[in-house]
Amino acid sequence: MKVAKALVIIGHPAPSSFNHALAARVAEVWQASGLEVAVLDLAAIGFDPCLTPAEARGAPSADKQVQAHIAALLAADYLAIVHPVMWGMPPAILKGWIDRVFALGSAYGFATGTSEAEGAPAIGLLRLTRALVLCTSNAEPSQGGGDPLEQIWCDGIFRFCGVVQVDYRSFAPLVPNTDATRAGWLDEAGVLAAEALR
Repeated sequence: MKVAKALVIIGHPAPSSFNHALAARVAEVWQASGLEVAVLDLAAIGFDPCLTPAEARGAPSADKQVQAHIAALLAADYLAIVHPVMWGMPPAILKGWIDRVFALGSAYGFATGTSEAEGAPAIGLLRLTRALVLCTSNAEPSQGGGDPLEQIWCDGIFRFCGVVQVDYRSFAPLVPNTDATRAGWLDEAGVLAAEALR
């Protein structure tokens, strides 16, 4: 019987961060559910977020680490991404990971004989059953217009690449808060991880 695989991506540079605690809770719940879980701490492994000129033109990456991450993404049934919000965006190392790993021909493509330059619609290639995005911020999302990051993650990235089931949760404000608040958020992250498997 095939064991489902899960990938947890951490986009925070500090090992003692609350982001790491959130990622650990998700991984713990998924492992307890029988999934084979791989955790990639991008800062700890020294991931290079810079696109090469060839990659920017759509060529396959020659970077062995990028190739390995693409293979892990394509093999995954579930994906969790955990990151802080910095200046309204994910940190550069995570954005670069998306740029390099959610690559043309891996995460999305075009019909045979067509290209983006010809105005052809993209075809999502990811086979993920579900994606979960957890982020932390010191500011509440802008009122009235919703959270623009949620739209970017859910529609601009995941649904563009063929992933329909996407869960997004922003924990804010991270500072100030209490230990009790953080404990509650960790419990909520565990619930979201469990619900993603249903």
